[in-house]
Amino acid sequence: MIPRKFKHLTMKLHTLKPAKGSTHKAIRIGRGEASGKGGTSTKGNKGGQSRAGYKSKMAHEGGQMPIQRRIPKRGFTNNNRISYKVFNLGQIAQLTEKYAFTEFSPETLYVNGLIGKTDRVKLLANGELKSALTFKVNAASEKAKNAVTAAGGTIEIIA
Repeated sequence: MIPRKFKHLTMKLHTLKPAKGSTHKAIRIGRGEASGKGGTSTKGNKGGQSRAGYKSKMAHEGGQMPIQRRIPKRGFTNNNRISYKVFNLGQIAQLTEKYAFTEFSPETLYVNGLIGKTDRVKLLANGELKSALTFKVNAASEKAKNAVTAAGGTIEIIA
């Protein structure tokens, strides 16, 4: 037997209520005329939006000219384009000081976090090369090749 002073604390089905703040609808919509929102259940008359199972079309802007038609189209994107991470000879002096490179290759660049795993490396001749290094790169300009060999280094083009 529960003492009288704790009688109000007993749990019964008719005393259950949701936690405070967990529910927020004061009016139960779509529950007949007695709710005061009967008939169309606040959805208006006719049309797709008043029907059950309505889903708006993706990117539909309600009759406004859609963004994919408003924005002008220029040029095209070449799917076969090969993009490179470009390194100039001027940058290489700073990188060899910072990371102590003996070989300049995609593997050493990836290990030091300078490029991604699948990135390709291209060497350009902007700047001056002071030390002789071994280069293993995916591409290099003719001026860069000449500058590397003039500085006493070697360059190997890898696939």
